[in-house]
Amino acid sequence: MATAFAHDVDAGIPSAAQLVARARAMIPALKARARACIAARDVPAETIAEMQEAGFFRILQPRRWGGYEMHPNVFFEVQKALAEGCMSTGWMYGVVGCHPYELALFHDHAQAEVWGGNTGMLVSSTYQPVGKVTRVEGGFRLSGHWGFSTGSVHCGWVLLGAMVPPETPGGPPDMRTFLLPRSDYTINRDAWHVFGLQGTGSHDIIVDDVFVPDYRTHRAVDGFLCQNPGQAENDGPLYRLPWAQVFVRSVSTAAFGGARAAINAAMAIMQSRVSTNTGKASKADPILHAALAKAIAQVEEMETTQRLSFDDLMAIAERGEPIPMQKRAMYTYQSSMVVRRIVDLVDDVMQLLGGRAIYTSSDIIQPWLDLNAARAHVANDPANRTGDVVGTMLGEPPAFNFL
Repeated sequence: MATAFAHDVDAGIPSAAQLVARARAMIPALKARARACIAARDVPAETIAEMQEAGFFRILQPRRWGGYEMHPNVFFEVQKALAEGCMSTGWMYGVVGCHPYELALFHDHAQAEVWGGNTGMLVSSTYQPVGKVTRVEGGFRLSGHWGFSTGSVHCGWVLLGAMVPPETPGGPPDMRTFLLPRSDYTINRDAWHVFGLQGTGSHDIIVDDVFVPDYRTHRAVDGFLCQNPGQAENDGPLYRLPWAQVFVRSVSTAAFGGARAAINAAMAIMQSRVSTNTGKASKADPILHAALAKAIAQVEEMETTQRLSFDDLMAIAERGEPIPMQKRAMYTYQSSMVVRRIVDLVDDVMQLLGGRAIYTSSDIIQPWLDLNAARAHVANDPANRTGDVVGTMLGEPPAFNFL
């Protein structure tokens, strides 16, 4: 079994500012490639190569495996910048880029299988609990058909959700994530035809009765309790966070970049648009100004909340203290509200831009479609979170442990 290589943990690691600057420098290229990305229904290979070269996929990866093991806010700032250039690219980066964090929670044997020969190996996922699982000696047999595996064609491994049958009748459910190499599954690239986030390459994964050793599974309850096998080796404060706190933000944060792209497009339309019916210039429209000001202010407010949340989570982890359930419930709820709030804000602006905004050639259309598509992710549905926000305030245990 390969082992992690030892190296000076600070050697060759860029600063947070450098990483964010690299991401922002990619915005013009991402905008130029956006239509090709959408048409191909996948992020271009050249974009993946540039993100690899920039080190973006290493931000949440353990240093012992060549990663940077940085504060989550660095990861999310990079994601926002990429999504401003192309929200499909930012979404794909958020999902694939957060998987080094979960892989760090797996047993060390699993980490070595993925990263032992290539520390830049990428992993996709689909956590839908639809797999058929049978217990066998040393692990499990797994079969199934999953949808929504973002970035899968660029990855050599996949994380798949499934419910493991209880060892005894009437036993508790055991939700797990199964880690499989590319040789154990096929990708169906013909199913991903959607109205927004088309370029994320969220294809179907098909598995036909393969063996998965026990060490290549991650129990949901371990992620909830922050008692993961991988913490034996990856013992830094970063990996003491609840896995759910990192993941839910990975599927809401691209919306900040999409919002900024939409707002910038709206400002550009406003500057030159004069209504052919009323003869009034949009740049003098106080109602449009109010909608834009509201959007800009509330997006900044939500971004500030995100940054402060992870500063708080990391401070608690650095002190070695458990993170209170009340905080965990509130932070996941706040994340679940981001996309829907931004969609409403951008809708308010869209309806004030007239016919100029509805052409597919308009720069506001794609981020508007992407934002609406992002609402469909289960983690972006606040209805799943409200009960635990109130319940944990009353001292009750959470009903939904992915928080």
